[in-house]
Amino acid sequence: MPTPIPTTLRRLLPLCVATLAACSSIPCDPEVPIARPLASQLIANQLILLGEVHDNAEGHKQRLAALTAAVATGWKPAIAMEQFDREQQPALDAAMAKCADADCVIDAVVPDRKQWRWDFYKPVITLALREKLPLYAANLSRADAGKVMREGVSKAFDIQSSRAVGMDRGIPATLQAAQERGLEGSHCGMLPPQFVNGMARAQIARDAFMASVMLEARNATPGKPRPVVLLAGNGHVRRDIGVPQWLGHNASFVVGFLEIDNKAPVHGAGTHAQLSQEPYDRIDRVAVAERADPCIGMKPIK
Repeated sequence: MPTPIPTTLRRLLPLCVATLAACSSIPCDPEVPIARPLASQLIANQLILLGEVHDNAEGHKQRLAALTAAVATGWKPAIAMEQFDREQQPALDAAMAKCADADCVIDAVVPDRKQWRWDFYKPVITLALREKLPLYAANLSRADAGKVMREGVSKAFDIQSSRAVGMDRGIPATLQAAQERGLEGSHCGMLPPQFVNGMARAQIARDAFMASVMLEARNATPGKPRPVVLLAGNGHVRRDIGVPQWLGHNASFVVGFLEIDNKAPVHGAGTHAQLSQEPYDRIDRVAVAERADPCIGMKPIK
C-alpha cells in the first residue's frame, strides 16, 4: 500500500508545480548562467536588494541579465537606483515620460555625469523605458549627506519618512559602531578620527532613505503592493548593517555581487564579522575588475 502524502504537502504540491513551470519558462542569457535561477528568486520576492561593485562590468552584466529575464516573464517591479539623488525625482519622472532612450533620461536628470559610469546603468534605464517600469531616485545628495554629518540624521527626513523606517527612534548604538569600524578600515587609513562619527551617520542616513523609498514605491498604488528592486552598492544592501535594517519586519531578499578570490569565504564581512546576521541571502562572485590602486595619490582628509 503506498504511503499517503501528508495533508500539508498535498496542499503545497500545486504551488510547487506552478512555480517550477514558471521558472522553466524564464528566458536567459546563455553567457550568464546565473540569470535563470536568480530571476526565479527575484520573482518570488517583494523587496529585492541587488548589490554592485560600482566599477565592475561583469557584476553589472550578471545583475542586468537576471533582472531582464525576470521582467521577460511579465514581472513588473519598480526600480530604485542609488545613482539618482532624491531631489532629481521630478526631473526623472518627467524624463521617463518623454524620453525614448537612456541617454535622453540621463541628460535631462544628471547635469554632471562624472560621479557615475553611466554606461553601466543605461541598460537598466532602457529596460525601464521599454517595459514602463517606474524609476525611483534612492540616494541622498552629497549636500544632504553633509548636513547629516554636521547636524544629525533629522536633517535628512520628514516626520512621515522617519516614522516609516523607525529613524524617529534614533540610530542603534551597535549599528553606529559597526559602520564606524567599517570606515576606520577604509579610506586607505587616511580618515581622521573626528570625521568617522559623522560619516557613519551619513552612510546610515542613506541606507534609511533607500529603505523609505522602497516602501514608498511598493505602496504607491493603495491596495496593490508592487515589487521593488533596489540597485545599490554592496555595502548599502547588506542585511546586517545596511538598508534591510530599516525595512522593519518587511521581508526582503538580498544579493551581493562580490569581487572575491577563490580563497575567500562564502560568507563573512571583514570588519563586521562579529555581527550575528549574514550580510547577504545570496552571493554571486565576479572577477576582480582591473583598476588602479585607489590609495596611490590619495591625500589625508583635513
